[in-house]
Parts: sequence; C-alpha cells; structure tokens
Amino acid sequence: MGVRQRYRGRIAGVGSSSGVRVVVGWWDESPFGAFADAMVETASGHRVLLAPSEEVAELVASTYTFDEVRLEPVAVVPRPSGGGWTVESPSLAVTVALGGRTALGRWLRLVPPGLAGSPAFATLADPVARVALRGVRTRGVARAGRREYYGATDVRAVTALAGTFDGADLGALRPVDPPCRFGFSSTPRRPSVTEVTTTIVTA
Repeated sequence: MGVRQRYRGRIAGVGSSSGVRVVVGWWDESPFGAFADAMVETASGHRVLLAPSEEVAELVASTYTFDEVRLEPVAVVPRPSGGGWTVESPSLAVTVALGGRTALGRWLRLVPPGLAGSPAFATLADPVARVALRGVRTRGVARAGRREYYGATDVRAVTALAGTFDGADLGALRPVDPPCRFGFSSTPRRPSVTEVTTTIVTA
C-alpha cells in the first residue's frame, strides 16, 4: 500500500507581463505543519524553489525540477474579506487579488469534499484535466518514484497581480503561458487559486 502523506491547502498560479510565472503553495495541514513555499520560473526559463526549511526543500526538490533552491522564510498574509493574498520572502513579494469562483470551481463544489480530495477522484479526473486544462495533471509519478494525487475542491479566479522577484517588477497579470516546467503537472493557464488536497504515496 505504501506510506501516505497528505497536504491540505491552496495553490496560486499566476503569470505576469514580465514573463515570470509564480506558483505558491499555502498549506494548512502537512507532515511539516503549516507552511508556504513558492516556485518561480523566469522569462528565460530559470526555475527557482523558495522553501522555508531543509525538509520542505528536500521534499519539493525531489518531486519537481529546479535550477536553483533557496532556503528562506515564505509568509502568506490573507487580505481582508478573502480578497486575496500577499506573499513575502527575501526574494519574492507578490500580492494577488481574488475574484469569484470559476465554472470549474462551481462544479467542484457539487462534489462531496471527501470524494473530491481523494486519490480515487484525482485518478478519475486526470483524463478530463489533461484535455480541459492544458498542462494540468491530477495524478502522476514524481522524480523520486512517489505517486502524487491532486484532489481539487474549489477554484477562484485571480484578477490582479503586483510585486517583484529579485527586486525586478513583475508587471501586470497575464495567463500562465508558456506552462511552468517544474514537473509532471503545471498550474492552469488561467491565473487562479485552487483549494486542494495533495496525497503523496511512497513505497
């Protein structure tokens, strides 16, 4: 059966007019407690992981592919009334504004949460996700041979972006295009925040 680890939280994926694409994971529950991390791909294709601890860096870097790993604190501060997030680290400062639930989010809300977040549902959803959301996979095999399942339970649109990476302005919000090249699955092309339960199964 393997050993299962479960992570519950949300993932924000955004593109920018500077060409930088950012994926932020904000996790309420995990084997490491609550934490946030960020994956950044620059316009030139340089892939950077920002991780708050060696344990998180080891897990994420053995799952996805990066050209550079930086150990630094990553903090996420919610904006009032659920209007968005502010993400802060020594390398990255970004604020995203949230809009309403997307059509996919409305559909996911009809699925019982226990089912929507399960590996079984992620397996069933994977063929649909591949067709409907370019570059997105809801299950796959990571670099270390672990099996990963992404069970989405809600999706909200990101409507605005402001911030910097390594001191350079990100510019305005744009689709996540081209897709990020971190691993077997990318974030959706439409900037969004996805509520998700991630299950990792190791041998």
